[in-house]
Amino acid sequence: MQLTETLSQYRAPPEIESGRRRVPVIVVGAGPVGLCAAIDLGLQNVQTLVLDADDSLSEGSRAICFAKRTLEILDRLGCGERAVSKGVVWNTGKVFLQDRMLYQFDLLPESGHKRPAFINLQQHYLEQFLVERLHTLPRGELRFRNRVTAVAQHPDRVEVTVETPDGRYVIECDYLVACDGARSPMRQALGLESKGQVFRDRFLIADVKMRAGFPTERWFWFDPPFHRNQSVLLHRQADDIWRIDFQLGWDANPEEERKPERVMPRIQAMLGPDAKFTLEWVSVYTFQCRRMDRFRHGRVLFAGDAAHQVSPFGARGANSGIQDTDNLAWKLKLIVDGRAPDTLLDSYDAERRPAADENILHSTRSTDFITPKSGISRAFRDATLQLAEHHAFARSLVNSGRLSTPSTYSTSPLNTPDGDAFGARMRPGAPAIDAPLDSRDGASWLIDQIGGRFDLLYFTGTQAVSETMRNTFESLRRLPVPVETLIISAQGVRADIGRFFEDVDGLFAERYDARSGTAYLLRPDQHVCARWRRFDAASIRKAQARALAAETETEVAK
Repeated sequence: MQLTETLSQYRAPPEIESGRRRVPVIVVGAGPVGLCAAIDLGLQNVQTLVLDADDSLSEGSRAICFAKRTLEILDRLGCGERAVSKGVVWNTGKVFLQDRMLYQFDLLPESGHKRPAFINLQQHYLEQFLVERLHTLPRGELRFRNRVTAVAQHPDRVEVTVETPDGRYVIECDYLVACDGARSPMRQALGLESKGQVFRDRFLIADVKMRAGFPTERWFWFDPPFHRNQSVLLHRQADDIWRIDFQLGWDANPEEERKPERVMPRIQAMLGPDAKFTLEWVSVYTFQCRRMDRFRHGRVLFAGDAAHQVSPFGARGANSGIQDTDNLAWKLKLIVDGRAPDTLLDSYDAERRPAADENILHSTRSTDFITPKSGISRAFRDATLQLAEHHAFARSLVNSGRLSTPSTYSTSPLNTPDGDAFGARMRPGAPAIDAPLDSRDGASWLIDQIGGRFDLLYFTGTQAVSETMRNTFESLRRLPVPVETLIISAQGVRADIGRFFEDVDGLFAERYDARSGTAYLLRPDQHVCARWRRFDAASIRKAQARALAAETETEVAK
């Protein structure tokens, strides 16, 4: 898919004539991950240059399932509403064995969330929205047909060589973020590897345009009558496009299976002899799970498929990549501004490698269940499927792709351990959970009020906010890295003070195990870094210093 001429037009880089210059951050790769990184940095006033060898959007659907947490990140970046409006919203999935439904599941059974469990949206649409958003930011620049051919690291900078239709130029940056995909030329340029496992199975992806009566749900078949002894997945997308994944087996010839004369009969058998459809796009993929040993290499950070790769079932690829940049951008911002030490970037690796391992574990288990490689594995799978039709306990064992959920950084060095008794749901390292709120300006969502800075969530319950506490909140705003306070009261209680919200349905108190005096300190990426039943300004300063990888509060002040 092509971008508009205005957005994709190539222009000769000024460095070809003027010589090298330096920018704070270069992002290599203009897919969803690289674009989200650049937008996030641009919104935080960090000059960022995106370099991409191509000049068009991705072909076909590719990544299509975008999870609730990713939608919340896109909201903060200014693209969430466009994505949800264009995409197909869904929360429900169904699992079939042969010609009968075994059970269905709801990925968001509780109410009181702004965003759904998932939307389905072709990757090229999201890329278009992200490119258009980046072009509105004065601190973000995107250059198509700029291929990075060499990278040289120095103690204080990264030197990047770029080839263009008008010749070669060299540009420098403080940090480089490599978002250039599974084959990652940046990884190869630095002599690095991505290690893992290639599974002996292949799947065919077909984008089909049709008007069909299937509901907007995720449907997965084991051994359907139209594709015996294999598996099939069906998703609806925007514009009456349906994504169908057919298991092929390891011996399938990828080139032959892509041919229309091979694809069309498979689809016709699935939809019936009278079904009318057109074939929009076809691809064949092989299951792979792999990652780099480390995601930080000096001043070069790897994100998305360049850092880690999983098989498609579970929608963990693009979602985890966007969550990589959500973790990384605020850290780069504070380091570039001189308000946090360079060692803060070590926490990117410490937090996102376990997240990648979690995704790889789920993806590997899904692959093993969908495509069993031994008689014992197949016997277990078949018995589990038979039991799942009538017994709820067996449904938790069925694995047609454990769908993407955000990671909790439970072992992060940035967390302050609990000193008070709390429930386990919102422990340090967990991403914020949404809840409906109300203010003087009307209804709102918690998730829209936080992020992009350090936030203190203070639950006053039915108590008044004392003058001492007001002074504490004001002192936190004056810190070198400010902390903004969100005051939340119990239902029916109002106060004339700053950012004040009412917990209209009591869901904040329930989800955050909050009582009068409870407070949560959130990082700029909306993850919890500390929580208290009672707190003071010194506790906040100490917890923030830890979240900034600073050894002392004084180091933050520098």
